[in-house]
Amino acid sequence: MRLTRAIFAALTLSALSATACATANGTMTSQAANTLTEQQRHDGWILLFDGLTTNGWRNYRSQTISPGWSVADSALTRSGDKAGDIVTEQKYRSFDLVLDWRVSEGGNSGIFYRATEEGDYIWQSAPEMQVLDDERHADGKSPLTSAGSNFALYEAPRGAARPAGQWNTARLLVNGNHVEHWLNGTKLLEYELGSSEWIARVAASKFKTMPLYGKAAEGHIGLQDHGDRVEFRNIRIKVLP
Repeated sequence: MRLTRAIFAALTLSALSATACATANGTMTSQAANTLTEQQRHDGWILLFDGLTTNGWRNYRSQTISPGWSVADSALTRSGDKAGDIVTEQKYRSFDLVLDWRVSEGGNSGIFYRATEEGDYIWQSAPEMQVLDDERHADGKSPLTSAGSNFALYEAPRGAARPAGQWNTARLLVNGNHVEHWLNGTKLLEYELGSSEWIARVAASKFKTMPLYGKAAEGHIGLQDHGDRVEFRNIRIKVLP
């Protein structure tokens, strides 16, 4: 059957706009990037990035977002110098956060949660899920600072992260004091904020001099500028009771 030029063009555009996206458990779907299915909307998921603009995000301790962050190929991208860490406009307490990230060769970034803006830097209050090229960055040599770790506190097992240039799907589940880190469908680790174990680990880390660290009951979600190109897409959240 012959297709008219108009129909062929429409089908081609539709194919190009569809992206292989990962679900929270790491399986791949043909769902278009930065969209929600009817079931996801029904279940309470909302998008934190629309795939077109930086709306809903701003720099840490600022009301605007720097030009070092841009939207490129439907991804929220740290693409320029002096980009700075960015945070959501809204604050969150308990939530299920899922997003895709892709880092450049040797790249480093991170996903922060419950960030307050009392300190000069976001990492003075907000725990971090590490985003990293494990193969090339020095932090990849230690499980404490490799991709998916609770940076410098809880180790991430090897083998879950995909190489630089490939998309990874991260899930960060924060429910009260209980936190889980997932990567590409694998549960990496869990911990309890404020527990005796947590307090001991903080006391043995660089965060021991930061009285705000990990103390906030709610705060902003943040994305880190560590000087490298990193891309984020399909950023969605479900607020938990």
